Amino acid sequence: MSTAITFSAYGGPDVLTPSRVATPEPGPGQVRVRVQAASVNPIDVRIRAGLMRGIFPVEFPMVPGWDVAGVVDAVGEGASAAVGDEVFGVAATGGYSEYALLDRPFPRPEGLSAETAAAMITVGEAAYRALEHLGAEPGRTLLIHGAGGSVGTVAVQLATARGIMVIGTTAERDAARVNGLGATAVRYGEGWAERVGAVAPDGVDFVLDASGAGVLADSVALAGDPSRVITIADPSAAEHGVRFTGTDPADRFPGALPELAALIAAGRLDIPVWRTYPLAEAARAHADIEARRNQGKILLLP
Repeated sequence: MSTAITFSAYGGPDVLTPSRVATPEPGPGQVRVRVQAASVNPIDVRIRAGLMRGIFPVEFPMVPGWDVAGVVDAVGEGASAAVGDEVFGVAATGGYSEYALLDRPFPRPEGLSAETAAAMITVGEAAYRALEHLGAEPGRTLLIHGAGGSVGTVAVQLATARGIMVIGTTAERDAARVNGLGATAVRYGEGWAERVGAVAPDGVDFVLDASGAGVLADSVALAGDPSRVITIADPSAAEHGVRFTGTDPADRFPGALPELAALIAAGRLDIPVWRTYPLAEAARAHADIEARRNQGKILLLP
């Protein structure tokens, strides 16, 4: 037996409870890791609250979390890693736990901490995936909603490195940081479309919505075509003819993770970590995200 965080009903952060669970055993191709760090993502919060039940149905009790880094301590037949390897990847059994199974472990390069590796997985892949699906080219203009958030921050860095002009809606407190990454920050909230229009009077070429803040209708109007808009956070996407990406495993780019890890290790991509908490304080981590206290990633350390 080992400890994991579970919830047995949708609700607020207080539904997250430390529980004793059976320690998972790796199947063919899988590895079990002793988790060193697990990332807390906004999508975890939305799933726990029941806001994504039509897109991400769950079975109770559920162990939340996907992103982990740790040390392999058991392997299944045909696994691609060995006992003692330092790896990271997407947990097949829930990441808020002492032990997790990985179907596809990636080696953690020298110079990349377990905390940063775990922090990068979902947000890095989501940002990379959205840019790939949009097909934005150098010299084009990309509007990123939620540019100060974890996915938005990575998307800004990847896009500007590709020579894409980036405008990012963000909170006032994050504006200087977003500008420092090479984007043009615009305050989000009522009137955001007019403020973007003032910066880009000819409109924008593409839009990435990482905020889920009800911005799709105006985003389509700015881009001129719903095919030029993509969201990772708004379940009403179909109502606007906009693509929602993230639910279909075939839609994702897990193969980008080693590339992103190498960029971080080389100092060419920054994944800010705001705070770490013990595993038992998962509810506090969720409360911080819901209250928008964090300025960077939150990690749980089992």
